[in-house]
Amino acid sequence: MEFPEPKIFATHVDEPLLEFGFRQKTDHPKDGLHLYGPRIAPASPTPLRVGVIGTSEGLAMFRDWAALIMRPIPIPPRRPRDKEERLHLSAFPGLREAFGLVLDPSSFSEYALEASVLDTATRLVNHHEAVSAAVDVYIDKVRHHASNEEGVIDVWLFVLPEFVFDRCRRQSMRRGLPLEKGSFGRKQAQRFDAPLLADVIDTRGEAIFDDIPDFHRQVKAKLLGLNYTSQMVRETTLAPEKFLNKAGYPTRRTQDLATMAWNFATGLFYKTQADPPWKIAEMRPGVCYVGLVFKVLPDHKQHHACCAAQMFLSEGDGLVFRGANGPWQTERREFHLSALAAKNLLSMVLATYKEKHGHYPAELFIHGRTKFSREEWDAFCAAAPAETNVVAVRIKSTTGDVKLFRDGDYPCLRGTALMIDDRNAYLWSSGFAPRIGTYIGPETPNPLHVTILNGSRELPKMQTVLEDILALTKINYNSCNYNDGRPVTIQFADKVGDILIMGSAKDAERQPFKFYI
Repeated sequence: MEFPEPKIFATHVDEPLLEFGFRQKTDHPKDGLHLYGPRIAPASPTPLRVGVIGTSEGLAMFRDWAALIMRPIPIPPRRPRDKEERLHLSAFPGLREAFGLVLDPSSFSEYALEASVLDTATRLVNHHEAVSAAVDVYIDKVRHHASNEEGVIDVWLFVLPEFVFDRCRRQSMRRGLPLEKGSFGRKQAQRFDAPLLADVIDTRGEAIFDDIPDFHRQVKAKLLGLNYTSQMVRETTLAPEKFLNKAGYPTRRTQDLATMAWNFATGLFYKTQADPPWKIAEMRPGVCYVGLVFKVLPDHKQHHACCAAQMFLSEGDGLVFRGANGPWQTERREFHLSALAAKNLLSMVLATYKEKHGHYPAELFIHGRTKFSREEWDAFCAAAPAETNVVAVRIKSTTGDVKLFRDGDYPCLRGTALMIDDRNAYLWSSGFAPRIGTYIGPETPNPLHVTILNGSRELPKMQTVLEDILALTKINYNSCNYNDGRPVTIQFADKVGDILIMGSAKDAERQPFKFYI
């Protein structure tokens, strides 16, 4: 008997629900927090123990900002050209009301910096030296507090003058800026490979060339060793009205005040509390998701790369595991681990899961952006116990090879899926969302190409895999957005890798995901 060829068909994956306080469920983080509060609220609204570092002007701006977000903040009034209700905007009810947190400026541990000291540091002729010097101005205050003060800090806030932000990015040219002589010449740089691959000490005793000259990455990398979470905020974010151009408009365009408050408060809660503000509701028990991270070491002679694994559970929180550095990049510019490196990396993940839950996961999904080699896959299977079904899933962003158009003013619905066969599908994780009444994006959205590569015991249904991926687009706790375009297992891979390849992070092995964002 002959069976007909399977046909490609379109379907829709329902919007995932999130769980908040009192086990209440809704699909929008802002709705859930406004109505029910975080899933596990603080026992009492005691002031957060916040360390704040910045210029005297920056410290004053943050005090004003802290007082501002303790109060309700409405969305801006509708403009004449707005034809519809702006459902994607939500009023901010206040930090205590939405999150159960209190920011009391009188309880801050403040450290004032001299703007002239930062200015001099950021004008050193060698960019590595300039960024390192600027970072140390801030980090030295953290080290001083840890060594000399008894007060515990929940999170460090670094308030950045705009000139620090402009001059301390990797691609900053600093054109027209009068530079000052330091210990190194403009083009002098240390090769990047030795400190990361062996215990080799620079003969000059200098480590500033072990790190990429980027303020944000260096701060995150150095705080890994100090075991602190942090948040960097620009002065132009805290008080855009104080930085105006000649025409009287703010020099920098920012989001509306309520949206900024939502995003800042969500990150603040995540970085200071034991549990995330929400979790994916109705997630299957005993499931673990792992996203693989690869990043080429800058200036390495053999183009070696750092590898890591990001583990996320149904509770939403994540951990980052650092693996081995090695020649993981192939001639096809794909990344593949050796059998030993793959087995060791997954073994760390599984051991941590068992440590947390008392048993191994029933299902472990490995998300990657390329196919896995036979050597990798066999090693992953060898690392897992018999009761764990290991599933390999490739998730690739597309760039226009597949488009789906809808008759109307907006693109296709978020959650639309084009099923190709039992192992391949296209998922529109971005698209029109009825709840927020719009599509947040500049053009017709491109889908994710999802492929189920392997299963150690059995292959899951494609519908199940797509539901999981869509749910994982809703646990970015660094903002309070309705969703991201990619699952968290893939979304932050580059940012995590950017920090792990820093020389200052070479001792990091297993730390919470919140330290990296």
